[in-house]
Amino acid sequence: MLENILKELKTKASEDRKRGNKFFGIDIENSLGVPVPDIRSLAKKIGKNHLLALDLWKTGIHEARILATMVDEPDKVTEKQIESWVKDLNSWDICDHFCGNMVDKTKFAWKKPFEWSKRKEEYVKRAAFSLIAYLAVHQKKVPDKEFFKFFPLIKKESTDERNFVKKAVNWALREIGKRSLYLNKETIELAEEIGEKDSKSARWIASNALRELKSEQVRRRLK
Repeated sequence: MLENILKELKTKASEDRKRGNKFFGIDIENSLGVPVPDIRSLAKKIGKNHLLALDLWKTGIHEARILATMVDEPDKVTEKQIESWVKDLNSWDICDHFCGNMVDKTKFAWKKPFEWSKRKEEYVKRAAFSLIAYLAVHQKKVPDKEFFKFFPLIKKESTDERNFVKKAVNWALREIGKRSLYLNKETIELAEEIGEKDSKSARWIASNALRELKSEQVRRRLK
């Protein structure tokens, strides 16, 4: 089954797509250049399959790993697996698929941001905030108050100057602030505090987040 799936991925491969991915900061080492919609379509055809996901990840192929996050079964995912995979992350897109397709649906999702935000590796730290962003978007029934626990992490790591970390911190802040009018008000206050830090990264995160959180479009949707 694995060999057939890899063959199918290769039929969708494109050198132009691969070069385009590089332009957007995606690590193209071990990449085939397959568009995400094609990977998603293949995932729907395959269905959920935990053992296959493990095998796909082991190939080290960029698109196979994205596919692995789509077909894995969150209730069968172990914490050991999550910790093994997070250490393998080498590109922002795999990081985000890992968090948004799989980790945020596991029973470990709410504790991982606290653990990963303390780590030094760029993509592990990005995963902490990508995961927060996806929890804010996907976990609609969770009370707003649960997201306050992430505020100290966002404020503390807002000074990380690394591009893929600061963008994820910004993303987490914005997604929390778009959940409700209440959280919108609280995240605006948090962003203003972050903007006062003596850090280029923090000031960028604050100004970018405030522009969206204060926008009429967001306010109208929340009302």
